[in-house]
Amino acid sequence: MNKDSLILGAICARGGSKGVPRKSLRKLGGLPLIARTIQCAQACSMFDRVVVSTDDQEIAEVAKKYGAEVPFIRPAHLAQDDSPKWPVFQHLVESMERMTGQRVDVLVDLDLGVPLRQPSDITGCVEHLLASHADVVTTAYEAERNPYFNMVEVNPDGLCQIVKRLSKPIACRQEAPAVFSLSPSVFAIRRAALWQYEHWSQSKFQIYVVPRERAVDIDTETDFRFVESLMGLHERRGSDVPPVTASFKASR
Repeated sequence: MNKDSLILGAICARGGSKGVPRKSLRKLGGLPLIARTIQCAQACSMFDRVVVSTDDQEIAEVAKKYGAEVPFIRPAHLAQDDSPKWPVFQHLVESMERMTGQRVDVLVDLDLGVPLRQPSDITGCVEHLLASHADVVTTAYEAERNPYFNMVEVNPDGLCQIVKRLSKPIACRQEAPAVFSLSPSVFAIRRAALWQYEHWSQSKFQIYVVPRERAVDIDTETDFRFVESLMGLHERRGSDVPPVTASFKASR
């Protein structure tokens, strides 16, 4: 990167969250969820700026209190229940480029609903993108269920079949090809991809594997209580969430 371009850390925080109302401001371990993500981003030296995109004035004030930039209030039409993130990313990049006169080369979306991520997860994901030919790199973890072994789909006649079948049936989980669940913890995107594709899944994308416990995404009250329990467990052990042990893995 050069001085005329940016690696932008972005936190998107809609005021009208439904699964966990006012999720951005919900406190976990004494800190609002948005503050946890801001602090994690600030610990990453690769970011030129850490910016919050929100439609909510209260969220904006809290974000600024914890050191993030909130250079604009997101338009209401990009903050609806069914608003996809891709146009929000486009708006964020265009707004920042117009305001700073600098080109955003990489946008790194950090979902505030994943409070147990570590700075090393962010750094590893972004470095993976920069070292690859991928358009997008996102965090992922090894899936609990496997479509080759213990996931089924229901046929029109009511009978079921394994989702992905090989020539020889998989007899035990260890024989099944590894599959991964995507996590919104870190989503690193090259600028060009935002206008080249209508959705990230159309892009050349790869994954960066992180431990499952650091990828928990809070969408419901049950998720929130689970994360609280995880935090309490590590506090009782006198340790942080365990460090990254997985190596880079890619999926196309």
